[in-house]
Amino acid sequence: MACLLETPIRMSVLSEVTASSRHYVDRLFDPDPQKVLQGVIDMKNAVIGNNKQKANLIVLGAVPRLLYLLQQETSSTELKTECAVVLGSLAMGTENNVKSLLDCHIIPALLQGLLSPDLKFIEACLRCLRTIFTSPVTPEELLYTDATVIPHLMALLSRSRYTQEYICQIFSHCCKGPDHQTILFNHGAVQNIAHLLTSVSYKVRMQALKCFSVLAFENPQVSMTLVNVLVDGELLPQIFVKMLQRDKPIEMQLTSAKCLTYMCRAGAIRTDDNCIVLKTLPCLVRMCSKERLLEERVEGAETLAYLIEPDVELQRIASITDHLIAMLADYFKYPSSVSAITDIKRLDHDLKHAHELRQAAFKLYASLGANDEDIRKKIIETENMMDRIVTGLSESSVKVRLAAVRCLHSLSRSVQQLRTSFQDHAVWKPLMKVLQNAPDEILVVASSMLCNLLLEFSPSKEPILESGAVELLCGLTQSENPALRVNGIWALMNMAFQAEQKIKADILRSLSTEQLFRLLSDSDLNVLMKTLGLLRNLLSTRPHIDKIMSTHGKQIMQAVTLILEGEHNIEVKEQTLCILANIADGTTAKELIMTNDDILQKIKYYMGHSHVKLQLAAMFCISNLIWNEEEGKRLVRFVLKKITGGKAAGAPEILGAGLIQWVPSTQRSHLGMRIDGTSLSQLDS
Repeated sequence: MACLLETPIRMSVLSEVTASSRHYVDRLFDPDPQKVLQGVIDMKNAVIGNNKQKANLIVLGAVPRLLYLLQQETSSTELKTECAVVLGSLAMGTENNVKSLLDCHIIPALLQGLLSPDLKFIEACLRCLRTIFTSPVTPEELLYTDATVIPHLMALLSRSRYTQEYICQIFSHCCKGPDHQTILFNHGAVQNIAHLLTSVSYKVRMQALKCFSVLAFENPQVSMTLVNVLVDGELLPQIFVKMLQRDKPIEMQLTSAKCLTYMCRAGAIRTDDNCIVLKTLPCLVRMCSKERLLEERVEGAETLAYLIEPDVELQRIASITDHLIAMLADYFKYPSSVSAITDIKRLDHDLKHAHELRQAAFKLYASLGANDEDIRKKIIETENMMDRIVTGLSESSVKVRLAAVRCLHSLSRSVQQLRTSFQDHAVWKPLMKVLQNAPDEILVVASSMLCNLLLEFSPSKEPILESGAVELLCGLTQSENPALRVNGIWALMNMAFQAEQKIKADILRSLSTEQLFRLLSDSDLNVLMKTLGLLRNLLSTRPHIDKIMSTHGKQIMQAVTLILEGEHNIEVKEQTLCILANIADGTTAKELIMTNDDILQKIKYYMGHSHVKLQLAAMFCISNLIWNEEEGKRLVRFVLKKITGGKAAGAPEILGAGLIQWVPSTQRSHLGMRIDGTSLSQLDS
């Protein structure tokens, strides 16, 4: 059975195996049951706090024998219980120990043990299962393989405070997404766990609270249920609010705040509810104070970032609560040379995890600056903030880089900052480096931010163009990730806005007409819309229109025809008619419409469409075809004759009445700021 350590580790450990270790294993095979029991008890005492001894015993084959004794019907309940205790102690060693136990199929054996009528044995099995399932190397799916396990665990919740603590801890660690939430919810997790919040045991209350936080995360069904649950006459939200009070342990305050935050984000609690504005938000801000431990500051900042991310008013309230913006600046100075930490182990831990503080600060700054210009200004004016963000773009931690890019993206929504701070710090340079070689999760946000740096009024646009951005963005349009395709084509659309002919030619050459038309048939609506926007921007200014249509006219007209004939929504067809209107504004390009009866008939059809946007877009096409300074009236009659079958009398006056004004959505060129790059719910929860 493959339940030993990996070969290199096994060889190093074997060289240190002592005679006493062999003696412990040998005693497990004694024919006298009492001697076996005493041997297991002695083994239990020997491995407590001794990782070397644990590794020795695993290498010598103790685990298979312990599991055998645990499952034997002839074994006494006391022996089975002691075997479960030893196995739990072995699991508390290294991750390799846990891997070895998993290789020996320990989980099915322990789950089988839960069917025993003996409470002490059940508790020992649950304690061991808790240790194994809370290890990062254990797949949580192992809990859900047998459909009878979850309902049996629910039934065991009433047996003792230990079963309550261990089972809730197992649930909170093994609930990793909507499928797991649904399974637990459908088996009565809310009803079975709710009353545990009033348990006399602090550990039970905490584990129950953690269960509700993972059940409610991004789950409207669970959250809406929690709002209406009564425990001893009190609604759950009221109980959570009580657990937020300053006299409660920090762990309880934080977890209660997470529960209320997740319920709010899931739509079960209004963002202007007092329990959010006056209780949850201030509690999370308190957690950001430098008096708190590193992990508390990280969790507080990240939870607060998630809470306020979509709500402007919460962002404004948070920004003026306890000088939060200035308080977050301390996250970049930790631990300082005059740190108050006297515990060497704590200092060593914090030095290794200081990057998590920077990541949390970037996340919270990103949420704070998502909408309000004044808040963005305060963030940027905070001590060395732009330098810190730029430095964050090159950190070794992927998570810190991602958070730094998100922060920059949030700040890049400001026209003023794009023109000033972003230019002063040459933000585009490190951003282009990030885009060269980064995981998709970073590329999505970085390319989204690049869309904003390529807006017409951004001073960074020109140097970005000179640094080879066209090829990079064209490459993104070929990604399998739809978000990267959208961002790539969006950035190209902004780049082409009122651009010189050379830039437009570079875009068409690098993108290729084949790829352009693949994008026009993309299944993602956002990709299609931005590709149409790119075409509109490319086909603006008469000389540019004529030049592009002289080389790509046939393919463009074919694409336009296919879209107008296809099952597309109003916005797509409006954009397509605007492209036709731009082509009609060309000097020679308009002939491609004038000589195409099929296109003219489609324009006629949309002039009579029930939707006013399509009517106006179609009339705009006719307007551009007709109004030629030299040949105005002749062209009017010629075009109208083509689309009306020879009945053109009085038509110029009719058309003129409809062409007095034009709606903003169909301007000749198209520009767009990218504001919805990512969401915190996609990061770490």
